[in-house]
Amino acid sequence: MKLYIIRHGETKLNALGRLQGWTDEPLNQNGKDLAIITGEALKEIPFDLVITSPLKRARETGELTVAASEKNFGRKIPIIEDRRIMEFNWGCWEGLGCLENNFEVPDPNYNIFYTDAFHYQGSPDGESVADVMERTADFFNELIANPDYQDKTILIATHGCALRAMLNPLYENRDSFWQEHVPYNCAVTIIDVQNGQAKRRPRRESNPYICGLGARFGCERLKRAFKPLRLKSQI
Repeated sequence: MKLYIIRHGETKLNALGRLQGWTDEPLNQNGKDLAIITGEALKEIPFDLVITSPLKRARETGELTVAASEKNFGRKIPIIEDRRIMEFNWGCWEGLGCLENNFEVPDPNYNIFYTDAFHYQGSPDGESVADVMERTADFFNELIANPDYQDKTILIATHGCALRAMLNPLYENRDSFWQEHVPYNCAVTIIDVQNGQAKRRPRRESNPYICGLGARFGCERLKRAFKPLRLKSQI
């Protein structure tokens, strides 16, 4: 089994620096462009299946990313949704500004989400990071143990916090939840699974640039698509 795990493309709320969570926001144009660019880079990958969060931004990213592969191999790739890989649920805080210049989150401990995520509780009607780790682990362990998928190549379209939670057991430094930063929009992590055991490829091989993006599209287009990362604007 080979897994390509991708974080969704950019949305309006991402660009505005507002908490998104379970808010069902579609991709903005930059997010669509980035998913298409990433898909072109992956068009030689014979995907068998897409598993996506049911939120629009993840599903759209999955659909756009595999479109070039579908065209290249002349087949439609099935898509299934799984709620266990949805983003962190911010509850009543969704839509609130979370940057220094627009901060509205009524939580004096909000910064813990980035500095000590394992112990972050979130809003009264939302969830904790521990909750996300539990449901994504359930999803991932079930997936890699599924005998029907052992010879498959699968794209998983998910979210920043969900992705980090899901892959935490595979990181060299498991004490660092964010691994220095939130995953970039449309960043791809590649996981090889053999005999039910998962192994993450080194970061230099799983960066969005792995597939010749620079040569194919040129540096200027990439600079426009991959905007500078601001940690607190990405969830």
